[in-house]
Amino acid sequence: MNSIKEIYDFLEGVESKRLAVAAAADEVVLSAVCEAYGKNIVRPVLVGNEDDIRKVAAEHGLNIEGFDIVEAGSDEEAARIAAGMVSRGEADILMKGLLPTGTFLRAVLNKDLHLKSPDRLISTIAMVESKKLGRILYITDPGLIPAPTLEEKAGMIRNVVEVARRFGIETPKVAALCGSEAVNEKISATVDAAKLEEMNKNGEITDCIVAGPISLDLAVSEESAAHKGYSHPVAGKADILLCPDIEAANILYKSLSYFADIETGGVMAGTSKPVVFMSRTDTPATKANTIAFAAYASGR
Repeated sequence: MNSIKEIYDFLEGVESKRLAVAAAADEVVLSAVCEAYGKNIVRPVLVGNEDDIRKVAAEHGLNIEGFDIVEAGSDEEAARIAAGMVSRGEADILMKGLLPTGTFLRAVLNKDLHLKSPDRLISTIAMVESKKLGRILYITDPGLIPAPTLEEKAGMIRNVVEVARRFGIETPKVAALCGSEAVNEKISATVDAAKLEEMNKNGEITDCIVAGPISLDLAVSEESAAHKGYSHPVAGKADILLCPDIEAANILYKSLSYFADIETGGVMAGTSKPVVFMSRTDTPATKANTIAFAAYASGR
């Protein structure tokens, strides 16, 4: 899949997925769910205070007739009910509505619900369509892991590689991003990046090609790589951008979202079922794209 349109085109030919939304009384959340419903991507189940949900929908002219609504008296209860539905197979996809991230994650991590894949790190991945590059870039982790250790970075790579392979990239090219391509013992990110490339070469990280340390320009521009004399299979062809920490990933993702006027979305990885997890400030279009990504991943 090289474009978001291709994902939507694919979903036109498959059965819609049942989507459980925890704490659904929010305009942006309901707008995205309505858009996805209108495209026959999902069949929504809205969990939360029914009066509040209907009030928000009415105030913003959103038609939720035909949606199932399950009453919940608190954010905690809404998260628990929605996550339980997905755990029991009553819904295919879990979506975070207007509730604190910690409350939502506690439901996802509840051992009794088995939504976290065994021995897997949970991480977030932003998917950004670059028309200039003609492909989707996968950026990790802009939302969950603040200062990942080397082991966590390896787990993040395994997660994002699995996702990229689901979206049709047989051997994803991973750029372990740093400020430059030189290893500097005083800059721990460059040391980690070099170790990640070595782990890939010795078979500890599989199904991908890792380059690190590598700067952003060398990762996405073959011209820049040639100008600097940097030769590597990933040079200019990166599918995955592994950022050194959450700040770099978040700033990169939001810079592309706000300044580049491009389509974005995201997925959560490391879960046994698709989970839609986004920032409260994400646009309805970004949220709708994220629902579509989850529906596609569910079908794959």
